[in-house]
Amino acid sequence: MKYDFTTIMDRHGKDSIAVDVIPIPDATIREGFSRIPMWVADMNFATVPTIQSHIIERVKHPAFGYFNPSEEYFRAIIQWQEKRNHVTGLTKEAIGYENGVLGGVMSALQVLCSPGDSILLHSPTYIGFTGCITNYGYHIVHSDLILDENGIWRMDYEDMDRKLKEHKIHAAVFCSPHNPSGRVWERWEIEKAMDVYRANDCFVISDEIWSDLTLDGYHHIPTQSVSQWAKEHVIAMYAPSKTFNLAGLIGSYHIIYNKYLRERVEKQSSLCHYNSMNVLSMHALIGAYQPEGHEWVDELRAVLTENVDYAYRYITEHFEGVTLAKPQGTYMLYLDCEAWCKSHHKTMDELLKAGVAVGVIWQDGRPFHRPYAIRLNLALPHSLVKEAMERLDRYVFHGE
Repeated sequence: MKYDFTTIMDRHGKDSIAVDVIPIPDATIREGFSRIPMWVADMNFATVPTIQSHIIERVKHPAFGYFNPSEEYFRAIIQWQEKRNHVTGLTKEAIGYENGVLGGVMSALQVLCSPGDSILLHSPTYIGFTGCITNYGYHIVHSDLILDENGIWRMDYEDMDRKLKEHKIHAAVFCSPHNPSGRVWERWEIEKAMDVYRANDCFVISDEIWSDLTLDGYHHIPTQSVSQWAKEHVIAMYAPSKTFNLAGLIGSYHIIYNKYLRERVEKQSSLCHYNSMNVLSMHALIGAYQPEGHEWVDELRAVLTENVDYAYRYITEHFEGVTLAKPQGTYMLYLDCEAWCKSHHKTMDELLKAGVAVGVIWQDGRPFHRPYAIRLNLALPHSLVKEAMERLDRYVFHGE
């Protein structure tokens, strides 16, 4: 490979909660075990060098005053969307800056809804949605995803339709690819979901931050591309942050084709005067969306596919009582440990602490709305994925 996805970086003291924080209360690492960060959605790979070079080049100039997004910024997004997602006809006018996808979601909801309104989301549900939406005074109505006979997460369209009608819902948050399940929706699935929303006069906010990180054999379908109705009624959120590990730099963007919706969302986002781009994050995006960025992402997807294949196979073959659907995108696994916990008379808290004790810093999956879930990050060198599986096998799920 052209880029390095094997070196184990030392990120301690480099502003990283992934390696400096243990998210499980009262959990500690036993002496003799190194820390393997596998929780927050943060990658332990060096990003594409063009990001650093673009930032460094800008930093050479000693003035950092007020500015407007450059034409190069918009052109980079348009070209990226065209090459990665086959989006045609995207214009500068349809693109707008957001400090973060969650902030953009909330600005859109404030345009579409009033506090106290119900919002439809699929479950399991990204914890960020739960926190922000409830903090703003909205009521979340969940439509559970269902595992089919082949272990694939599916939407329950009848349940969606029923709940939209029962709760008089006119705004939904859609996640594509889905977090935390890792499902990459097929076109027909998105079309059918949009038909349900359309029949219920429901606008859609589509979080597509994971769109670049589909695994081998899968491809992201932009929600706005499946129909003319979707193009006019879907507010889409994107960012380079998950793709290139730029969360610490801040910077996302929306794509809104409907002029009325776009102007209302942009107005809402501007009210607090905090939704303003950082000049270095602009140059980071431009650096990311270079030809080298395309090469880097393609290599990354191959690395993540290898990690997911290995971890899925290892878990299904060695961890009796632990089940999971094989993700098609993202770099997160979502484990169901109910059978293991019950057969071993262990609580989820005990299991989570046992993993941390041997240095596997994983994430409590219960806040994502499954009572026996653990979320596991595989965006790290393959050698560490293997080491983590072996530790979990030897010390946790079989126990020495």
